[in-house]
Amino acid sequence: MAQIGSYVPAESAHLPIFDAIFTRIGAADDLVSGQSTFMVEMMEANNAISHATKNSLILFDELGRGTATYDGMALAQSIIEYIHEHIGAKTLFATHYHELTSLESSLQHLVNVHVATLEQDGQVTFLHKIEPGPADKSYGIHVAKIAGLPADLLARADKILTQLESQGTESSAPMRQTSAVTEQISLFDTAEEHPILAELSKLDVYNMTPMQAMNVLVELKQKL
Repeated sequence: MAQIGSYVPAESAHLPIFDAIFTRIGAADDLVSGQSTFMVEMMEANNAISHATKNSLILFDELGRGTATYDGMALAQSIIEYIHEHIGAKTLFATHYHELTSLESSLQHLVNVHVATLEQDGQVTFLHKIEPGPADKSYGIHVAKIAGLPADLLARADKILTQLESQGTESSAPMRQTSAVTEQISLFDTAEEHPILAELSKLDVYNMTPMQAMNVLVELKQKL
């Protein structure tokens, strides 16, 4: 808002004027050019790191999510480090890769922040307030509840989540890629399981933005 000369909704603010603003927000295939979501993502990231200066603003949302978990995490970390060491632009890097929050201890100018939430009586309220430190959990199942998915489906998802957390699993992707087949069957072997559960169990909910989760869940709801 300050960049366009508008009033800023704050008691006071000290903001710079940027020479350029680069964004990587949202995900979509470029079907006409035959480019995947991940290719579009990398091209936009390359445009930012190729043209940004120390006086620029870079906004990256969920960078690296268009490929395998570890590939994406490796690229996300290397891009963060490159911007920190070689560009020095002010950057907002939103991610569900919780492992990346440890970079705060090794990168001098990196600071973790998160959007505050209030949990009370089983309900979650998003406070739209930025607080210091990394987030301690995700709220994928709560977003699914907001989208209106069936209660029995949500209960099953919550049960699966509890099982995964008890195994120390931070992401569903490693489970799908490296767990033994027998272990996967033990989680999803209910004889008359709701058909949408099979699709839901494949979602990488820990690495989805609320908007991406909402879009997927709306599609699932339409199949009911």
